[in-house]
Amino acid sequence: MSGSHPRLHQSTAPAPNALSTDKDAEMPATEKDLAEDAPWKKIQQNTFTRWCNEHLKCVNKRIGNLQTDLSDGLRLIGLLEVLSQKKMFRKYNQRPTFRQMQLENVSVALEFLDKENIKLVSIGESRSGGTCLSPAHVCFASFERL
Repeated sequence: MSGSHPRLHQSTAPAPNALSTDKDAEMPATEKDLAEDAPWKKIQQNTFTRWCNEHLKCVNKRIGNLQTDLSDGLRLIGLLEVLSQKKMFRKYNQRPTFRQMQLENVSVALEFLDKENIKLVSIGESRSGGTCLSPAHVCFASFERL
């Protein structure tokens, strides 16, 4: 065989894409775990969403996106009522069309938790040691910044 196959004589240098650095490979393990797109976060979010939806079935409500669907307070109130088997202590807006109404609904839910002596842990510690989760955090989906 005088003529050899052209692929046998190709350079063994890596392809141009193989030379580019992988951002995840350079990132330390702790940063990978804390990254916004860390796989465990997505798994945890999906698991919690399914758990919420299982309980919300009784009140004909559903959560598709945790960060946005709790913002008007209605699903949060529904979930709290189902889990506690109690009604909210004060009225809330059934059709919250304005941000102020949404904030008020979330305030009702957080107030309910407080009156039931349910403490929120690991959610935005304040300097005094308590939690600093506000209605605005829930309404404006800013959980990631806590």
